[in-house]
Formats: sequence, C-alpha cells, structure tokens
Amino acid sequence: MREHMLTAIAAASGLDALEACRVEALGKQGTITALLKTLGKMTPDERLVQGPLIQGLREAVANGIAERKATLERAALDARLASETLDMTLPADAPMPGTIHPVSQVMDELAEIFADLGFAVATGPEIETDWHNFSALNIPETHPARAMHDTFYLQQGIDAKVAGTADEKTTFSLLRTHTSPVQIRTMLSQKPPIRIIAPGRTYRSDSDATHTPMFHQVEGLVIDKGITLGHLKWTLETFVKAFFERDDIVLRMRPSYFPFTEPSVEIDVGYTLVKGKRVVGGAEPDGWLEILGSGMVHRKVIEACGLDPDEWQGFAFGCGIDRLAMLKYGMDDLRPFFDGDIRWLKHYGFSSLDVPTLSAGVGA
Repeated sequence: MREHMLTAIAAASGLDALEACRVEALGKQGTITALLKTLGKMTPDERLVQGPLIQGLREAVANGIAERKATLERAALDARLASETLDMTLPADAPMPGTIHPVSQVMDELAEIFADLGFAVATGPEIETDWHNFSALNIPETHPARAMHDTFYLQQGIDAKVAGTADEKTTFSLLRTHTSPVQIRTMLSQKPPIRIIAPGRTYRSDSDATHTPMFHQVEGLVIDKGITLGHLKWTLETFVKAFFERDDIVLRMRPSYFPFTEPSVEIDVGYTLVKGKRVVGGAEPDGWLEILGSGMVHRKVIEACGLDPDEWQGFAFGCGIDRLAMLKYGMDDLRPFFDGDIRWLKHYGFSSLDVPTLSAGVGA
C-alpha cells in the first residue's frame, strides 16, 4: 500500500491531482483514515504490531505529499517567471503629485510682497502668557477676549491662578488669540527701526462657515521715527494691489477701535459684481468688503516694550490669511480648509512649482 500510494503521489502532474491523492489516502473517507479507525477494535497485542505500521504509512504519505507539493509549486513558479517578462521600455505610472495648500500659498505670497517692501518675517510661540497676549497690548482685564468662552486657556495656567502662583509675564496659560504677541516679543528683543510681518496659527473659541477654532493670521508692524497714518495707508494700498494683482483697487478707511492702536481704522476694499459673484477691484465699486484692521500703535503698547513713544511711533495691521485666500481664489466656506479632503486639495491646491514671485505674479 505504501509503494502504491507513493507512486501515485510522485506521478501527480499538478496540484489538483496531488489533492486527489491526499483525499484518497488521508481524507475523512480515505484509506489510511479507515485503517486508523480499526485500531480501536484490535487487541492490545495486535495494536502493538499494527499501530506503528499504520502510523508509519500515514507519515510517509503525508511527507510524500508535502515534498511533491513543493516540487510542483517551484515548477509552476519557474514556468511563470519564464513566460512573464517586464517591458522596461514602457513608461512608468506617474505618481500622484501633491499640491500646496491655499493657506501655505497665500503665506508665501504675503512674504514675497512684504519682503519687497523691506519687511522681515517674525515668529513666536503659539502658547502664550497673559501679559504678551493681552496686558502688553493694552487689553484690560474686563475685555471680552479674556473671557473663558472666547479664549482657550490651559489647565496649568488656570491651576496656577487658583493657587496664586501665576506670573502674568512668565506663566504660559493660553493659546494665542492673535499674532500680536509676536509684535511685543520683537519690540522687546530688537532695537528700532522695526519692520516685520507675523504670520501664523491663532486660536479662538468660534466655529461656523466663516470661523474655525484654529485659523491663520498675518500681522504687520512698523516702528520708526516720524511714522504717520499716511505711511500705513500707502503700505496697505501697495500690499492689496500686489496681492490681488490689480491696479484698480479702491480702499476705504473707517474709524474703529482696538485697544492696541490709536487712532484705529478698519480697511474696506471695493468689489464689483461679476455673474453674481463679488470680485475685488473696480474703479467704481458696487460695494465694500472689510478685509483687515489697523491703526497707529498705542502709546501704552510702545511704553510696555520699553520704548519712548515721543521718540518712536509706528503702525500695525492684521488680517486673516484664510479669509484672504477665500476672497482671492473664490472659496465660500472656511471649514474645508481643514478637512483634508484630497478632492478639495486637488481643485484648490497649487503646484509645488508655482512659487510666488512679484515678476511672475504672486498668484502664479
């Protein structure tokens, strides 16, 4: 029986034929399985003789099947390798290209524009102290921005205040609500004249189609001697014309109030209606859009940074980078900026080769 079964296994021409041999010998109704069932009916002396023979037959057949299977699989692989070839002259599949996020693109555009105006890019921590974020900017304790429902406070800062160990200047207790603390840190660390922009992430407890808990903001600061509101107006006009790549930009300055500037002005830009959509620009605007806040740096802010406000003056401005991207590139909802939807990124994203330059147009 052993010779008969091993001969049949060796003669199996394929895996299907080999499986048939296995079922015939070792299956539930197989020959060897039937022999194993007879052991229970044998006497101890018969079992002592027949048991090793039947088990030896089972092991020999199982080993023969395993060896034949390995041989057939190697032969099948060799045949496949011989028949399947790669044509190295065919072009490779192009990898899916990534895109630059509109926010990153606009940040690069802003840096390019203001670099041409002599501004440097400054950065600062996103976790701030009360002093840098509020007090140094002349924001009083009673200001709504200091309320828990408007600002993200850290538990370590709250615990320090409860324990009475908090130091307003050194205890990092909140997520910055604007990039204005970068202005304070710059005035503390550098001697005037100062010309900087401060782009970065900011955090406020707000969420809807045009507000998100985390958003991007850019602020500008100039500290020098003899600075007037006229310098601010010219700087903003030059910036807006370069950013929207149009010369027919009309700006409107409205009196406003910010604790850290005096006088304070809101800046509106004129727009025209094109097929029902608002497009920035036009010598005769159909309406106005508020795009940023600005003003002359408050005397108390200059004093808080150790400078003499009678000697040094300056202006500051700030606007949302996400809003600028929406306005320039035709987006109507802020939330997809942070969804990570690959389809949205493909549609609104920029090629990594589209590096903003003034000569090619910052929106290239």
